[in-house]
Amino acid sequence: MSSPQEHLVAQLARIKELSGLSLRALAVQAGLSSSSLSRYLAGRLVPPWEAVVALCKVVGRDPRPLRAGWAEAAKAGAAPAPRRNDLPADLFDFTGRAAESALVEELLRTAGAVAIDGMGGVGKTSLAVHVAHRLAPAYPDGGLYLDLHGFTPGQEPLEPQAALGRLLGALDIAHPPAGMGERAALWRSELSRRRALVVLDNAVDAEQVRPLLPGAGKSAVLVTSRHRLVSLDGVPPVSLEPLAGDDAAHLFGRAAGLTLADDDAVGQVLRQCGGLPLALRMAGARLRHRPGWTVAVLAERLRDNAGRFDAVFGMSLRQLNPAQRRVFRLLGVLPGTDFDAPVAGALADLPAEQVLEELVDAHLLQELSPGRYRMHDLIRRFAADIAADEEPQVDAAVHRVLRHYLAQAVAHDRTLPSPHRPDPAPGDPARAMAWFDLEYDNLVACFDAAVRLGADEAVADLPQAMRVWFFRHRGTDDQARMLEAAASAAGRLGRDRQRAALLADLGFARAAAGRVTEALAAYELAERSGPDDDDLAAGLALRTGFVHRDLGDLAAAQAHFRRARELFERLGRRAGQSQALAFDGWVTLHLGRRDEAVDLARASIALADGPAQITGLVTLGVALAPDDPAESLRALHEALRLAERHNLHHSQAWCHNYLGVALRVMGSLDEALDHHRRAFELLEPLAEVQLEIDCLHSYAETCRVAGRGEEALAVLERVIGLARELGRPHDERLARAAREVVVGGGRVV
Repeated sequence: MSSPQEHLVAQLARIKELSGLSLRALAVQAGLSSSSLSRYLAGRLVPPWEAVVALCKVVGRDPRPLRAGWAEAAKAGAAPAPRRNDLPADLFDFTGRAAESALVEELLRTAGAVAIDGMGGVGKTSLAVHVAHRLAPAYPDGGLYLDLHGFTPGQEPLEPQAALGRLLGALDIAHPPAGMGERAALWRSELSRRRALVVLDNAVDAEQVRPLLPGAGKSAVLVTSRHRLVSLDGVPPVSLEPLAGDDAAHLFGRAAGLTLADDDAVGQVLRQCGGLPLALRMAGARLRHRPGWTVAVLAERLRDNAGRFDAVFGMSLRQLNPAQRRVFRLLGVLPGTDFDAPVAGALADLPAEQVLEELVDAHLLQELSPGRYRMHDLIRRFAADIAADEEPQVDAAVHRVLRHYLAQAVAHDRTLPSPHRPDPAPGDPARAMAWFDLEYDNLVACFDAAVRLGADEAVADLPQAMRVWFFRHRGTDDQARMLEAAASAAGRLGRDRQRAALLADLGFARAAAGRVTEALAAYELAERSGPDDDDLAAGLALRTGFVHRDLGDLAAAQAHFRRARELFERLGRRAGQSQALAFDGWVTLHLGRRDEAVDLARASIALADGPAQITGLVTLGVALAPDDPAESLRALHEALRLAERHNLHHSQAWCHNYLGVALRVMGSLDEALDHHRRAFELLEPLAEVQLEIDCLHSYAETCRVAGRGEEALAVLERVIGLARELGRPHDERLARAAREVVVGGGRVV
């Protein structure tokens, strides 16, 4: 007997079948995201009732008979999925704030949002994280945390567009749309179908936060800021005051590891700490590490220093030996946020693991997870001020960190397979990619620090060390600006070849985003500025051919592919020859010379092995589809197997799309549509606009042949809109011509 969830999934699948639409088209008509609809149909998520109603409306079905079954499924819940939790650890000694905690929890339940404000060090983040952990069971889709760096020393506040990119990335949407409005809409749409709690920490102002707020739905947001964000409509504020009386004394006693008597010395310490939890913990840690001291001695030492909070900092600083003090002050100028012991060691030019543990014991440093550390913003500011006064070699220390990160990036990059690197270094590629994922924000911060310091070597080299990571994550907000700055730095260094290679990568990034004319401009600049180098010229010829193909100039594309083949042959680069032959075959096929295209594709396959064969196999499969269906499908499925084996999602989408094209030619229209739909599912998280346009053209024609004229017209309107937005007149002309054929009942040539 099926479960309520399985029964609901079967009903939803029937609705999809009745609609006759692809997953993406059905999602659009129902006002849902295709990623959410995919989860509903897979049984990984129970849709809200409003989503069921919207789906029924698409097919003209009365939703009321489904209500009872939906209610049972909603009560039972969907198949369990891993619960996302990015929240920092809750403080073991969280103390007091009972009234504030209760108020924040009540506002989250009723308003779905709250903004905690107060002075630095008053415990805003601690309260937000504590409440988030307490309410975790009420938010089954997990807890998301993002530091907006509103008051982080040495860092600019995170721009809302970049913040949305990171939040969407936390929802496994790795390549969100480019525009902030589109990102904000997608973020609200995703949260409206989940029950998640989002903590936006350290906001600089309301303008930074407003685009990040969830819309309708059961998700909630908790914001912290030093400023009261009164202009955020629908986000009630809760202001924190310093701890007073028993709460302050209790926290100080727990940090000191003592049961304290109510005496004047305790009162003096509490007054010197100003009721700030951070200062109370630091003062308590100071007392705990000096068993010969009494509270009165601590109070006397604090009285001898001017300024309450700086007195606590200063006392904690004086407990450090010279090496510890030096590591502490240098951490104030470290680019990035969290870090490990090797990074701190590079910063101070000495082994740092033991020093970091001692700084954690003194509450001068937080250990986020084993071996991973960060500083509170106030302490970081204090450390940076000390470094400005005491450290004569701050820039040298930062340069050491830049060299450390660059060396690590190069070493990890070398283990990653790439068409430009036939033999990667020994190592675990998955571990290398995980390192880039973990350190990405720090790598960007180091790059920005290198720009500020005029460290042109690091500016020029770091984006190249991230090349393979960017290839698999292209479309990030940082990629184009890093490549542009890197190319300029390489030019200043007189490294003409490196500058040309960086410009070529910049062109590739722009082409992937669908901006082919901008890509062509970057390639042409690379060609003009680079040295006479066959290796560089071969890669540029191949990429320039791609752009001319996408602009509809097939003769120019073919000339560039043949030039690339000659250069790769001269270099003895079989993989490059194979690619040039394959794309020459692809263009030849579209010029109507099928037999010649088959020969070129076979020659391409013979020269290559592994994933380098994919393009040749797809070209062969499409060329053979009208005359040799069995061999056509064999080639296309082999290409797909290679793409899957090597986890190449872009190539998988391309293979599925052209399996759809071949099957359409063979008359297997239902199977063809299924492959097109699978291509779009793979493209959903990639935001690979260039490939999406290619797939949309193919899908529209398959819909037309299958008698789905309205769907074909909707797809073609999408192409026209994209083409106008990106300045692609060739694609707009193709889509308009195809639209005329659909309307007139003819056939696309």
